[in-house]
Amino acid sequence: MTVPEGLLSEGSGMFVSQPVGTVTGALNVPGDKSISHRALLLSAVAVGNSSIRGFLNSDDCLATLAALRATGVEINSKGSDVHVCGVGAGGLRPPPAPLDLGNSGTAVRLLAGVLSAQSFDSILTGDESLRRRPMERVAVPLRQMGASIQTQEDAAPLAIQGGRPLKGIDYTLPVASAQLKSALLLAGLWADGRTIVRSPGPSRDHTERMLATMGVVVEQSTNHVVSLCGPAQLEARDLEIPGDLSSAAFFVVAGLLGAPDGLLIRNVGINPTRTGLLTILQEMGGRIELRNIRDFGAEPVADLMVIQSDLAGIEVDPAHVPLAIDEFPALFIAAARARGRTVVSGAEELRHKESDRLSVMAEGLRTLGVAVEESADGLSIEGGGLSGGRVDSYGDHRVAMAFAIAGMDASGPIEILRTAEVSTSFPGFLSIAAGCGLEIEAGPNEVHPEYG
Repeated sequence: MTVPEGLLSEGSGMFVSQPVGTVTGALNVPGDKSISHRALLLSAVAVGNSSIRGFLNSDDCLATLAALRATGVEINSKGSDVHVCGVGAGGLRPPPAPLDLGNSGTAVRLLAGVLSAQSFDSILTGDESLRRRPMERVAVPLRQMGASIQTQEDAAPLAIQGGRPLKGIDYTLPVASAQLKSALLLAGLWADGRTIVRSPGPSRDHTERMLATMGVVVEQSTNHVVSLCGPAQLEARDLEIPGDLSSAAFFVVAGLLGAPDGLLIRNVGINPTRTGLLTILQEMGGRIELRNIRDFGAEPVADLMVIQSDLAGIEVDPAHVPLAIDEFPALFIAAARARGRTVVSGAEELRHKESDRLSVMAEGLRTLGVAVEESADGLSIEGGGLSGGRVDSYGDHRVAMAFAIAGMDASGPIEILRTAEVSTSFPGFLSIAAGCGLEIEAGPNEVHPEYG
């Protein structure tokens, strides 16, 4: 397919991925999205000024930045360097309008925790996709802390009535979720007494690490219990953000499928609550080396050397699932290319992401000739290879990038529809992909107007 010049951008709404066979070289992925959100939020309510290096200028993170500016926080940015003038615990101001968080579930849930403790009213909303995602799971415990929050039939908009004093609670999460845990811990900074959050399993701990870096005493136990005592004050710090493992995941899979000489991915965060994908792929036979391990502040970082491997299907240990929850679209592509069957269970949470990722990935893989069985909480994928074809990402950025990577090893081109949302997490995806030898082009919406 020939794409008209000037239309090669993520925003055009469609990708075409061509078979290439091999990839090579070295690359850097953008800053970690989860850490970028938290760096902004915590710096905004800290005492003093913070400098953030490696900030991710994606749509999601820029939505958090805009929301904080709307509540009176001075933020200056130049590229991936951001300077935040912290306003302290009582310095946020009423926003002049509802805060639009776009497609970011992280932003809306973490801000719900912060804004529940303020003296003013606020409304949190977002795009059509965000307004379909469950919000009572964060509203319920915040109400138990004393907050006044109304949802729209378990979804955004969230209407928060300010001026309600909060108290610490002891709460057991229904699912292992870093977003829910973080929302309660952030609210706990203003609450009277100890806030204790118990999780049924592990989840990413970026919030706990950053809180401790900024002077808050955070207690953690080996059985996934974390607590802090409020009210607590944050102290400004200079923060450095590593590359996002969730973004690196697509290139890790690309390297395993087609990098006989190796593909180097530099400066990737390897927080142990995020490395489930690497563990799973290594158990499938993937050759992934962690080199030059070091720390960016409280976060461990490494360079990943990925070498083409003969992958074999496995039954994925459910204990790895929460440590790889955002990377499963990429993993499903690796499973489709592996020898034998890969079985994933315990991943029901994937049905509540930007799309129902289990259903959407299953549909796309079947379209490309892969045998897939779908269960309530997972997929069973019979590997062997992929054909070309046209798949719909349903506006899910990670699904779109996963199928874009799949095209490198398919028997023909893969067209991916509804790709504009890639900019929510990975601006520059196409140029970085091209730099290592992938041939992924973006085409105009007009080619398939029915998909919008």
